[in-house]
Amino acid sequence: MRPSRGDPPDPSTLEIRRVLLATEGRPIPPSAVEFAARIARPAKAPVYVFTIARVYGTSFGFPNPWLRPSRRELEEQRELVAKAIKALKRHGVEATGGVLGTRKATKRIVGEAARLGCDAIVMAADPPRSRIVGDLMWSQEPYRVRRRARVPVYLVSR
Repeated sequence: MRPSRGDPPDPSTLEIRRVLLATEGRPIPPSAVEFAARIARPAKAPVYVFTIARVYGTSFGFPNPWLRPSRRELEEQRELVAKAIKALKRHGVEATGGVLGTRKATKRIVGEAARLGCDAIVMAADPPRSRIVGDLMWSQEPYRVRRRARVPVYLVSR
């Protein structure tokens, strides 16, 4: 796990009943799966794997079908979820998952954690960028999730 300003508390000091392993569409690295399994295993907490299929925007203020994720993009995201679930089960952790198409990944990830009653969110993250440049980059989504979430967000190096 990468140390940074505003690090979440040590997971061994928390009572974790449910974990959200989330991604904004990038592949979930083995290090993130292992970390989620490690914090879920002591309390036998289930892990929910959640990924975002990116919707690219609107046209003339209305959603249009060609801006939504294609079948191929949705299938790629489903495969990411299936691989992560399989890896978590190999670690002896109960896991389920889902895919959601949205333009607002941060809002959906934080909302899904609240809806499911998760006590922690685990995400893979690139190195942080400056806030001005980073707010424009899709790859900096984990840092936006960390700022908005009301539960600890653990960012795992890729």
